[in-house]
Amino acid sequence: MAQQPTDKRKPGTPGAFSRWMQQKMNARMNRKIRRGRKTFMGMDVLILNTVGRRSGEPRQTPLAWFADGDNAWLIVGSGGGSQNPDWHANLMAHPDRASIELPGRGTLEVTPQQLTGDEREQAWKRIADDQPRIAKYQEKSERKYPVVRLAPR
Repeated sequence: MAQQPTDKRKPGTPGAFSRWMQQKMNARMNRKIRRGRKTFMGMDVLILNTVGRRSGEPRQTPLAWFADGDNAWLIVGSGGGSQNPDWHANLMAHPDRASIELPGRGTLEVTPQQLTGDEREQAWKRIADDQPRIAKYQEKSERKYPVVRLAPR
């Protein structure tokens, strides 16, 4: 009798169907953003363009963003289950190849900076005040969500 393959993913990480579904939803949201949609569920949205850390393939992820002054954006790694989302690992692996697309503004090359310490806590407070639902997700998670500042290059 043939043995069934075992599932080697960590508990709390998405399986193949979940990843497929997420790709379909991301592609749909990306189309809406490129057509001018600026918000989703009451949050401003952008498309983060990265390069796969292992594959080298282009990746596009719709994300909520929060203003950080007049010319920078904050994004939060809230997805991904028990680990940081793939876009975060890709962004940190290839920070020099990152760009964003904002509705009505086209593509802009950015430099990511993962916030730590007091700087992260101050940014997190602003984000949680603006979107309490993200703070509720963080309370239920065992990991600390990364907060990344994106500044134009």
